[in-house]
Amino acid sequence: MPNISKITLLSVILFCFISPGCKAQLQTNSLQLIETTPLQNVSGRIDHLNFDSKNNLVFVAALGNNTIEVVDLKSKKIIHSIKNLHEPQGVVFIAENNSIAVANGDNGACDFFNATSFQKISSVPLGDDADNIRYDLATKKIYVGYGTGGIAIIDATSFKLITQIKFSGHPESFQIDKTAKKLYVNVPDEKQIDVIDLSQNKILAQWKLSEASANFPMALDEANHRLFIGCRHPSKLLVLNSGTGNIISSLDIDGDTDDIFYNASAKEIYVSCGSGFVDVFNQIDANHYSSNGKTKTNSGARTSLLIPELHQLIIAAPARAGSSAQLMIFKTK
Repeated sequence: MPNISKITLLSVILFCFISPGCKAQLQTNSLQLIETTPLQNVSGRIDHLNFDSKNNLVFVAALGNNTIEVVDLKSKKIIHSIKNLHEPQGVVFIAENNSIAVANGDNGACDFFNATSFQKISSVPLGDDADNIRYDLATKKIYVGYGTGGIAIIDATSFKLITQIKFSGHPESFQIDKTAKKLYVNVPDEKQIDVIDLSQNKILAQWKLSEASANFPMALDEANHRLFIGCRHPSKLLVLNSGTGNIISSLDIDGDTDDIFYNASAKEIYVSCGSGFVDVFNQIDANHYSSNGKTKTNSGARTSLLIPELHQLIIAAPARAGSSAQLMIFKTK
């Protein structure tokens, strides 16, 4: 009987090494926790982050705190808090004129601050629920999603509103395809992705999602024409052809995702999930993807920031019972 048990155990081990399903479970991904930075006196929900590479500063949209926290990655300390904001959701640093743009959800304004003095220098009222924000260096334009269906385009030099693109449903994450001159916008209210022609500022296509909904985060692999869409119902990572909208792959993820980043050099995708994990996927090629396990974070830590030049992924973890808010800094490939 003992010999049979040994043979059985040996067979199971051998099966795990040759079986693709078992092998996936045994894999370990590249993320390594190297540092945690406390966010003292920050309470409530934390939204998106951005980075000043010259000064090694991370800007944290502390929505529940109504502040932007400026964190020095060298000293691992908060060096300033921009206060009296109105539910800051999106933030972007503009190196060319040393400014910070902040999208406020409560009053719908996009505010601009000097990135040295942190004094407010301008504001563009958008009416309602200013959210995700992107900056295109080539055109010197800022894109802000807001309201029940709109993208505002703002001149990054004059801080003046250029135009607004209207559609149905509040825009969540969106990405700029600089080569194709397109904007891909998650519109979860409509269970679709809107494709906008930036040369004409009009909608080209609307891709309906049938496999999963609540499509909030998005990342873009511009070179391979692939969109990565995070869905919450059910929890899925969808990989789409950015030219046609066809689904290339569908992968299971953890719950409550709010950010996705594509690491082009490592060929990895990072999906930060509020359930307390970062799911990591390998891009084998443009059409094939595999799970590379998941890394434990904290409950509610659903927003993140990839800093490719530092080989770091930063996870924003809000305060929870027994733990203060913090930035969790992971080393990537």
